[in-house]
Amino acid sequence: MTQFKALLVSENEGAFSAQVTERDTADLPVGDVLIRVQYSSLNYKDALSASGNRGVTRSYPHTPGIDAAGVVAESRVAEFAVGDEVIVTGYDLGMNTSGGFGQYIRVPAAWVIKRPAGLSLREAMLLGTAGLTAALCVDKLEQAGLTPEAGPVLVTGATGGVGSVAVALLARLGYSVAAATGKAEQGEFLRQLGAQQIVPRSELQEGIDKPMLKERWAGAVDTVGGDILFNVVKSLRYGASVACCGLTAGVGFKANVMPFILRGANLLGVDSVELPLVVKASMWDKLSVQWKLGNLESLAREVGLQALPQEIEQILAGKQVGRVLVNLG
Repeated sequence: MTQFKALLVSENEGAFSAQVTERDTADLPVGDVLIRVQYSSLNYKDALSASGNRGVTRSYPHTPGIDAAGVVAESRVAEFAVGDEVIVTGYDLGMNTSGGFGQYIRVPAAWVIKRPAGLSLREAMLLGTAGLTAALCVDKLEQAGLTPEAGPVLVTGATGGVGSVAVALLARLGYSVAAATGKAEQGEFLRQLGAQQIVPRSELQEGIDKPMLKERWAGAVDTVGGDILFNVVKSLRYGASVACCGLTAGVGFKANVMPFILRGANLLGVDSVELPLVVKASMWDKLSVQWKLGNLESLAREVGLQALPQEIEQILAGKQVGRVLVNLG
């Protein structure tokens, strides 16, 4: 048994609070691999878990954190040995299984991949689930035929975790990127990531009731959902696609079939949680070599466990910019 620090979210008469406390590895769930976590990252789903969203986490007290990168401390399986550097993202980690905002996690081997040689543990969590999701979106768009020569690619929610990585990755791959945001003051941040055009969020909210809009985008990564998503669909060029991966603006939108049957538009769903491990590993390999970003540090701020409650409030208020790297020491 080993004691360790963790952010623990507790419920008291319907109110939720988070504080750093001491836990014991004996309290962790049964699993194949015990991992000493070195880095995690803050995602919107973590903030939902920390605020008592029952659609994410059913019972409390609980330690959120859907991302973790660290070193194997104990292993019951041949695939992993003590000292291996590994990554865990998604599945049930941080949802109903004690997550990466603790210095130790214990998980099934089927959730774990070995760190790709081209990424450090720190770099892996600078990306985290947000970076993995952004890469999956770009990969799906390219599978649907998108090329840099096709024209401008829109990224909605561009200052957020997924959005900022998507902007940087698309720019790295030679695309002309239009970054949509409601934070006009972050224009320079987005340009430094590679955006060639800044689109005010209000512009994407115009024409909600129209069945079609002017063709603008050769492709899009949508991180917000809601009516903005369908306005993006209505603005796609003929045969173009939007990869959908977020819901901060809502889970529903006013839709009609016209963009799909008149312009051949494609709405591509992207999941990074229950994705087969072999697909995750392949994408991590790509992010570590041919898609490796040279500006990862500019995407993120580093915090410790004690700062997480304040950071969670920020992301719930829509004020997060870029990535938040969590150093567990």
